[in-house]
Amino acid sequence: MPAPSGPATPPARPLLPRTSREVRLLSRPDGLPAAEHFEVAEVPLPRPGPGEVLVRNRAFLVFAALLRMVIDGHYPGAALRPGDALFGPAVGEVVAAPAPGGPPGGGPRPGDTVLHQLGWREYAVVPAEQCAVVGPELPDPVAHLSQGWTAYGALTRAVEVRPGDTVFVTGGAGAVGSLAGQLARLLGAERVIGSTGSPDKARRLVAELGYDAAVVRGAEPVADQLAKAAPDGVDVLLDTVGGEQLRAAVAAARPGARFVLVGGLATQLAPEGLGGARPAAVDWVRVVLNRVTLRGFNAADHPDALPEWNRRFGDWLASGRISFPHTRLAGIESGPRAFREVIEGRHLGAVVVEP
Repeated sequence: MPAPSGPATPPARPLLPRTSREVRLLSRPDGLPAAEHFEVAEVPLPRPGPGEVLVRNRAFLVFAALLRMVIDGHYPGAALRPGDALFGPAVGEVVAAPAPGGPPGGGPRPGDTVLHQLGWREYAVVPAEQCAVVGPELPDPVAHLSQGWTAYGALTRAVEVRPGDTVFVTGGAGAVGSLAGQLARLLGAERVIGSTGSPDKARRLVAELGYDAAVVRGAEPVADQLAKAAPDGVDVLLDTVGGEQLRAAVAAARPGARFVLVGGLATQLAPEGLGGARPAAVDWVRVVLNRVTLRGFNAADHPDALPEWNRRFGDWLASGRISFPHTRLAGIESGPRAFREVIEGRHLGAVVVEP
């Protein structure tokens, strides 16, 4: 007769390394950053203190808005100095916490998958309250790095897409725009138009992401292209770029059009913008006469949208009604190159690095 079994022994956790690697800013660039402005440094494995957890990062997001922080150190609620490690959205596994079973008072526990803001590292010590435990709604943890939350919040909280709307998405091939066009359609838009910087991406917007038409920056004037693509005008704008594309949208705005502004890459990435922002010249008379509303938007102001987005995003992914365009690059040493490629617009959708 077999002996009675005792309590199940928890599986042994792999031994942690003694060191970790992180991407640091070496010096501020005079213009667009290159590999020599960064270093991949090896550091002792960080140890969590009270109220902290140690996370092994599975992937981190590379995003163009980091450029402003690299150039002049300014970023909302944060600062970056030469010698500091970069940071940004990351998803990973909690591998250690100082209190048995997890931080004091609950929170993430070893084995949990969490979303946090200390990417660009192989391992990160994160305050427990700054970790969000992610559930099984999405089939791949990396999908939690999608910037579709910004697009979803903008199109459901800042403006509401209505059946029959014509929607214009600037930066339609970017991390936000590649999902915004798909979302606009799912939310009822009749016609969706995107802008991008290359004919190849314009083709892919229509062939792969369900856009009805695409305008190409740098070809003929954007306003002329948009007038052809949307002869009856634009009802909704989701703007990640500003500049000429915002001016074109104002010129095409129908009475009562609703514009939501989530970025300003035209200013951030233009040569003159690298040394100081220059505002876009907009026809404000047309804005007034057509009663156009313009609203700045930050998804962090609408935390209620995140669980709603995750649930709907997971359902849409499972049914094949939406895709998550993204590129994965292996190895933390690919981070600086990925950053430059994101700024140059080489990829369609989001770019993530898997350390």
